[in-house]
Amino acid sequence: MPGTRKLGRTTAQRTAMLRAMVTFLLENGKIETTLTRAKEVQAMAEKMITTAKEDNLHNRRLVLGFITKEEVTVKLFTEIAPKYADRNGGYTRVTKIGPRRGDGAEMAVIELI
Repeated sequence: MPGTRKLGRTTAQRTAMLRAMVTFLLENGKIETTLTRAKEVQAMAEKMITTAKEDNLHNRRLVLGFITKEEVTVKLFTEIAPKYADRNGGYTRVTKIGPRRGDGAEMAVIELI
């Protein structure tokens, strides 16, 4: 369930970070981050893709309220969501890549399948 990890930030900071990371993931298809952040981004990105599978005004406004770039929203509705039309979830993959040099945080790559 998204929103259960606090990630050491206040609510507003956490929401802004997740919005930015989901936007970047949908724009580029792949990001590298810590494992806990990747798991949170995965939940939110899958919700956005599921919402975008049905293209109507209400769903566009819901997605635009979360994603920070309008062109990414257009890409989500025209390219990404139709690709997963026959799939019931599991649109992203989180792959562990080992500890980060410096503080040893577990790193992961999250990507669209």
